[in-house]
Amino acid sequence: MFPALETELKQETLPDPYEDFMYRHLRYYGYFKAQRGSLPNSATPQHLWKNNPQCLLSGSVGERHDLTPDPLQKEKLLSTQGFTGSNPGRGHGTAHQATLRRRPTCHNQKDPQLKYTRPTCLSSTVRRQIEAVSRGSLLLSSPLLKSRQLLHNDFGEVNPRLREPRDLFAFLPSSGPLQAPRWPIECEVIKENIHHIEWIPPQPEYFYQPTGNEKVPEIVGEEEGTVVYQLDSVPTEGSYFTSSRVGGKRGIIKDLAVTLQGPEDNALLFESRFESGNLQKAVRVDTYEYELTLRTDLYTNKYTQWFYFRVQNTRKDATYRFTIVNLLKPKSLYTLGMKPLMYSQLDADTHNIGWRREGSEIKYCKSSTGDGQQPFYCLTWTIQFPHDQDTCFFAHFYPYTYTDLQCYLLSVANNPVQAQFCKLRTLCRSLAGNIVYLLTITNPSRTPQEAAAKKAVVLSARVHPGESNGSWIMKGFLDFILSDSPDAQLLRNIFVFKVVPMLNPDGVIVGNSRCSLAGRDLNRHYKTILKDSFPCIWYTRNMIKRLLEEREVLLYCDFHGHSRKNNIFLYGCNNNDRKYWLHERVFPLMLSKNAPDKFSFHSCNFKVQRCKEGTGRVVMWRMGILNSYTMESTFGGSTLGNKRDTHFTTEDLKSLGHQVCDTLLDFCDPDRAKFMQCLEELKELLQQEIHKKFNELGQDMELEGNWSDISLSDIESSTSGSDSSLSDGLPAHLLNIARELNKKKRLYKKKKKKPLQTRKQRNEQYQKNSLMREFKLTDVAERAGFASTLQKPHAFSRNSKNTSSSMVRNEKPRLNESQLNARDKDTSLDPSNVTALILSQSKERTQREKPGFTASCSAKRSTNRSQEPARDMKPSWSRNRYPVAKRGRATLTVYPSLHVYTYP
Repeated sequence: MFPALETELKQETLPDPYEDFMYRHLRYYGYFKAQRGSLPNSATPQHLWKNNPQCLLSGSVGERHDLTPDPLQKEKLLSTQGFTGSNPGRGHGTAHQATLRRRPTCHNQKDPQLKYTRPTCLSSTVRRQIEAVSRGSLLLSSPLLKSRQLLHNDFGEVNPRLREPRDLFAFLPSSGPLQAPRWPIECEVIKENIHHIEWIPPQPEYFYQPTGNEKVPEIVGEEEGTVVYQLDSVPTEGSYFTSSRVGGKRGIIKDLAVTLQGPEDNALLFESRFESGNLQKAVRVDTYEYELTLRTDLYTNKYTQWFYFRVQNTRKDATYRFTIVNLLKPKSLYTLGMKPLMYSQLDADTHNIGWRREGSEIKYCKSSTGDGQQPFYCLTWTIQFPHDQDTCFFAHFYPYTYTDLQCYLLSVANNPVQAQFCKLRTLCRSLAGNIVYLLTITNPSRTPQEAAAKKAVVLSARVHPGESNGSWIMKGFLDFILSDSPDAQLLRNIFVFKVVPMLNPDGVIVGNSRCSLAGRDLNRHYKTILKDSFPCIWYTRNMIKRLLEEREVLLYCDFHGHSRKNNIFLYGCNNNDRKYWLHERVFPLMLSKNAPDKFSFHSCNFKVQRCKEGTGRVVMWRMGILNSYTMESTFGGSTLGNKRDTHFTTEDLKSLGHQVCDTLLDFCDPDRAKFMQCLEELKELLQQEIHKKFNELGQDMELEGNWSDISLSDIESSTSGSDSSLSDGLPAHLLNIARELNKKKRLYKKKKKKPLQTRKQRNEQYQKNSLMREFKLTDVAERAGFASTLQKPHAFSRNSKNTSSSMVRNEKPRLNESQLNARDKDTSLDPSNVTALILSQSKERTQREKPGFTASCSAKRSTNRSQEPARDMKPSWSRNRYPVAKRGRATLTVYPSLHVYTYP
């Protein structure tokens, strides 16, 4: 059937050791099943690829689609139906198995293992294309080419070319365990897998109402208490990340909890050495009272907010008190009624009950202890456990770990429907080597023009690892956009969604509150050029930059959590272009209308402060994205509508992700009635705000005609109430290098420090510097084409009472820039080696001369060339006076621009 192929198969190739090695290697891993001389071929109608969801699933992970003319158009790979073979090969994951299924080969009759079946489903048009390609293609004419594919575009053209090589290992295998998280080698990690069920409380969980009888705790400390749990080695400020491994620290993991003396021992057993856990120390100060110390972010001495730990050996009828003693924020939602979260393992196993808000006598106040530099604040609460001998967990908010994300993405990759429009890629790897995932979500376009017309939406979350509420909103968004809802399908038809669900996986894994393993807040480094120190941020910004070159990015939103305000709100950026005045506020106002019981437009702020220039919101706005936002979701709950004074659940946060999608549809509705209505409403709200501002200032102002010219930044307060931090400078490892260099520099200066000089020594040093300066400037003048002239210098009088008080004064030659540029660039002068010799020569000459005689080295330029000495005239220095030449060193170079003369 393929005469061209049969001719080519008869050709013999030269034996090559590398060729033989690659042949065996590819056969072993299943990439190449045919014999050494056979040629693979794959050509089949386009509908076979489209109607094979299993191939779509297997090829959805780890591929690149940027080699086609339209990077968003799905490549239609044509797999041959009718070519079969044995020995499926040994793959290492989904990507390899997909390769085997999608790379059938044209089988050689000499190979008894390979069978050929004539394809019966090919149309006559496709058969003619196959025969034409097999006869005329240069790609198919080479017997050395072992792997090739035919790509069929939307215009019916067959484009044979090699695809980009795939990763050797699939990062999300369809079978087998997930890639385990990588930890810094200083961190001890227990082997247990912690998993929690999702549960929606049947009744609203109301805020705690203070009674006035809350106890202010007195911090006892380990001096009077008993340490029942303490991490041995915690990297803090001064140390820095070096390497990581799966499982963290090597060696045997010790049991840090106290040893129970018997069944009657009621001491709690604490543990936090699991994913996202955070507890450094627990001190038992009474029978049922414990003081807890949180671990700061790794490689820093600050940021204590997130806590997540386990307790065992509980007693049902006792009232326990827990007090966290080293919190750093002066304000907290715990003062507004927020309760901690508790999870009972027995309740989850028997009653299917998950995380719930618990606690009484809750108080957040300033602590009586501190580290001397900043005050500490403490959080105290009491709790009654529901069961004896239970395993319970406490957390600041609903945990969402890196493993949770991987399990969710694996379910998406293994869903044959979702895998058709959701492509999962590796954006980069973090400092510890954990994968930062990137999802591209859009429906396949029918034409390249349709694909190019799509606008983009960029969403990200968990740049701050302790703000797990951002992950729950992201999960709600993904659940909706990947569903079969008509609205979701419409959004996928008109948008390209780029989603980074976890920007800081390292911080999430180790249980940090704010920083990465660089010891810095990533949301202050979006302008960084340090790709190796902040890879997650650098690659995200670079991805968005390339995306802006392809298409318009309609919206950018980064999901965060907030620890001081209730409700959900946005931070945006005021637009200075009058054409788009107030347009950046339309999307938040629409979202407040779609989620009136959760989203507060009055809490939104659009002021751009200088300290926020490194945030993702501001950097993307300056890159050209008008609607650039930071979404802040509270750790507490709502003060609005039907949910007033109740805590948010995970279902509330996920529902907000759905409502973000609804608001996108309203925002892009071709009928601009909603958009214009929101603009008019915004103008009225702005007028009211301006009147309120002037009333507070005690001024009256007529706003007719000129009120829109008032700067919006002047009437808005700053976002200082947000959970923000200033840029911390260099990452920890670079800061350590700088400290070491400064230390060595100080030691060197201390070692080389000279004793104090006398006045005579200082004058001699001045003469030395002056002569060296003359030497340089005279050489500059000579090389610029000017002759050195003689000028009567200041005399050094031998009869002076203080000979050291006389100084040589020189006037620098005035050379313009063009004359200086005329110097010989290949010649460099180093006068430091001859400065001492010149000075000693000058002093000897001065001492030998009679009074009135002077020695001078002048570089002053004169216009009278009659006074210029002859060019071939040499200085009257005798070479035997140079001790350098006598010691066998290199002979001193005589520069013609240095002239020393004496006058009678």
